Amino acid sequence: AVLSVMAAMTAMTLDGWLFTTEAMQRCFDDAARLKAMLAVETALAIAQGQPDLAQAIQTTYPDPAAIGTKTATAGVPAIPFVEGVQAALPPSLEPFFHNGATSQDIMDTALALLIRDALALLTNDLAPILAGLAAMATTHRATPCAGRTYGQHAAPVTFGYKAAVWLTGIADAVAQLPAIRAQVLIATLGGPVGTYARGPAEVDAFAAILHLHAPPLAGHTLRGRQAALGAWLAGLLGALAKMATDIQHLASTEVAEVQEPALPGRGGSSAMPHKRNPVGCTIILAAHLQAPGHVATLLHAMAAAHERPAGAWHAEWQAIPALFGLAAAACREAQALAAGLVIDPERMRANLDLTRGLLFADRAAALLTPTMGRAAAHAHVEHAAATVRNTGRHLADVLGPDFAAAFDLAPAIAAAQPWIDRALDHAALVSDDLQTLAPKLL
Repeated sequence: AVLSVMAAMTAMTLDGWLFTTEAMQRCFDDAARLKAMLAVETALAIAQGQPDLAQAIQTTYPDPAAIGTKTATAGVPAIPFVEGVQAALPPSLEPFFHNGATSQDIMDTALALLIRDALALLTNDLAPILAGLAAMATTHRATPCAGRTYGQHAAPVTFGYKAAVWLTGIADAVAQLPAIRAQVLIATLGGPVGTYARGPAEVDAFAAILHLHAPPLAGHTLRGRQAALGAWLAGLLGALAKMATDIQHLASTEVAEVQEPALPGRGGSSAMPHKRNPVGCTIILAAHLQAPGHVATLLHAMAAAHERPAGAWHAEWQAIPALFGLAAAACREAQALAAGLVIDPERMRANLDLTRGLLFADRAAALLTPTMGRAAAHAHVEHAAATVRNTGRHLADVLGPDFAAAFDLAPAIAAAQPWIDRALDHAALVSDDLQTLAPKLL
């Protein structure tokens, strides 16, 4: 691989596109990196009043293989890149090339351009996830199912409410995207030690040409922005993993309330022909499990010594593209789940009866509380629940006909409705903001 020191994702391997997508890989491949670095040098020439140099830079394309080979010696791809461009420039323009800049200026600013494209891809991926989950929450807003705490049946909820929980978690992450974008899409031009000798006005012009923000000063050793980006990507993966965790359990043989969309060759086993494994959930969960290590790298890189560290900045080159790849793969799988999850309301209703009425114990206690007090009512129903477990009888039979109202699903269904509405309203606002953001990203 060329530019191998920088490349966090290589060409197709035996893993296929499990932990990235082809489009996201292209955002960070060698061709994209070279294009971004050339764009940065072009903008620098324009900001310095060198239009002829800018035009000449745009017609050069240094040999990627040569850069990759020399990077192993130079330690930074920008060094052989600069040498390659210089060699291709006319002698009259070469002295003005890369004037006042340092390697990190070019690489950090080029990375910001790549991140902008990567965020555009994620923006397009996230909109259908929100739309699919909103439709799921709406369709199943009154579909009763078991609420579970500590892995056990707790009280009835609706499947629409579960989908609304997934929707809200992802919407919360998406709502942070504009702020993250503003924080990380910055131009870096500080020169050897950050005090760019040609002054702030030229830095501002350089940033404006690239449609990036100009920070207060060079961020050579201020790496909080990169760490914040990594944390956001990991948080997005966590929100997707919450959904995948629930779906994986609901798709288990013993529960069987949902199934992932069926596709030929998807979810099988090399040993067991009957299997229909939750592949989408597996990929999302595996991506989520990998993310913290990359975020830790970015957090460690914040301890950057003096005006340029040895190793800390370099470690980011692998972590950031890898996190974007993981997020893209997880979003791809989440889109499929949001659009095509197979939902079985009848199985959900049957599972409500597994515990022989114990799901309604809290409602039964609530009926007793006005006359017995909360503690006594709780103790009475707890004793009845023990009888159910010991005898196999239904809680309604143990408590008697006076408690029939406790076993009505209508109050649980009604209780979920305003919260589903709030979740849908929140997601709709986030989706509207995403629509206005998408053209700016693309």
